[in-house]
Amino acid sequence: MHYQDERTTGCRISDSWTYRGLKMVVLENELLRVSIVADKGADVFELVHKKTDTEFMWRTPWSIRNQELSTPPTGDGDNIWHDAYIGGWQTIAPTGGSPTTYANADIGQHTEATLMPWDAVIVEDTSQRVSAKFSVRTVRTPFWIEKVVTLTSGSPVVTITDTLTNQAEEDAEAQWGQHVALGEPFLTANCRLDMAQAEHFVPAGGGNRLQDDHEGSWPTALGEDGENVDMSKFPPKSDRVQDYSVFKNQQEGWYAVTNPERGVGFGLAYPVETFKYLWYWQVFGGGYGYPWYGRTYNVGLEPFTSLPNGLPEPESEQRTSMVFKPGESRSATVRAVVFESTSGVSRISPDGEVTVL
Repeated sequence: MHYQDERTTGCRISDSWTYRGLKMVVLENELLRVSIVADKGADVFELVHKKTDTEFMWRTPWSIRNQELSTPPTGDGDNIWHDAYIGGWQTIAPTGGSPTTYANADIGQHTEATLMPWDAVIVEDTSQRVSAKFSVRTVRTPFWIEKVVTLTSGSPVVTITDTLTNQAEEDAEAQWGQHVALGEPFLTANCRLDMAQAEHFVPAGGGNRLQDDHEGSWPTALGEDGENVDMSKFPPKSDRVQDYSVFKNQQEGWYAVTNPERGVGFGLAYPVETFKYLWYWQVFGGGYGYPWYGRTYNVGLEPFTSLPNGLPEPESEQRTSMVFKPGESRSATVRAVVFESTSGVSRISPDGEVTVL
């Protein structure tokens, strides 16, 4: 058995944890605690601000399950993914969206990688900085994926660097994104959303709050009743709405969600040259039937390289998937930051520095 030098101050890291039979890696500093499920997609299961005891990551009602202990009641690719979905934050690659066929292989919801165990190794372990690397080789798609998660002493920033490598000897498509879901109790109707200026559109069939096929600019959208909707605000759960929209042409890659009552918020900074789209998944007490049954209040604010399944933008025939040459690797770094504010955010820099309003 491996015994590492265990500290009680500064940065700490351990890969000796299990939760419900699944291997976990836990990183901490003076401000944050981050727990990652190595045996299930390298999902970020927990991101806690210690001072305010605030958990930012949303959890599904069934939370984390060891899928080895159950047999799926159906082979449906959408249901299998949702059965295993814990909320939190996943790296979605090399496919993202509804069930599809990829080079003759059936792929369920989003990606096979989030249902697979990932290798995990500690690559840095000092009181000033800790870092873990997670990696997986997908089966139905030809990719090697690495994710490096880092914390620095005294910093409210979690740095995550993904690297995708096409191991096929032919071109391979990919959709790649950060599937970040925030929810109760951090998320309430009193929260506010800030982001850099962007355009947005609502795909047909997106939901029941925003008008289908509408295009506009942040922060104003058009509601189904023809009235303007302020996208910087969150409706209460009693409104029973669910929607999906997409932001594009964002001037800078960042967003922030602030809870003024708690005086704390969550922000994400990401390279818009890679993540050209920000998917906005909204479940404010809506979403009846499987899997939500009207019981959840959560949002997904998800930077992606592409639209779901690589679909073209409205009124275009150009697919939005990335194309990797044989052996090609690409990397991108995103930074999640926890900040204290009761008024919102005017900017988050690429290195995670927050400017509050």
